[in-house]
Amino acid sequence: MAPNDTSPAGTTPAPERRTQFADLIRRRRAELNEGLSAFAAMAVDATTGTRVTRGWIYRLETGETITPPQYEELRALAAACELPVETLQDAAGSQFFGVDPLIGGSSEAKAYVRKLDQLPTDQRERLLRLIDTLAPPHSPE
Repeated sequence: MAPNDTSPAGTTPAPERRTQFADLIRRRRAELNEGLSAFAAMAVDATTGTRVTRGWIYRLETGETITPPQYEELRALAAACELPVETLQDAAGSQFFGVDPLIGGSSEAKAYVRKLDQLPTDQRERLLRLIDTLAPPHSPE
């Protein structure tokens, strides 16, 4: 057995389990100090009326198997999280499909995004508002 391999001899190590989306939802719900039912009640897409159920959110947060969210469900969760839908898209793409949201950008853009993790939440939010004034987010047609 290799020094970092904790699986029994003759077995294959379990694949990496990604939790970026679940972690984001759980952390944001805690930051907003919302219970599961209240949070689910706020998870409504204003455009289509699509709702995300309490049970789905519970299964997501506890690591149970779930169906990846559709775009309307991401918008509903973004409303409950009070975050841009793009933030949820990146986390969902990473958790459910193994997509690194930084792969497509320029090296300069990737460097800026990585530096964001070093900023406190309030500074990141102010920076996002500034960026939105310079390059407003667009909606899919």
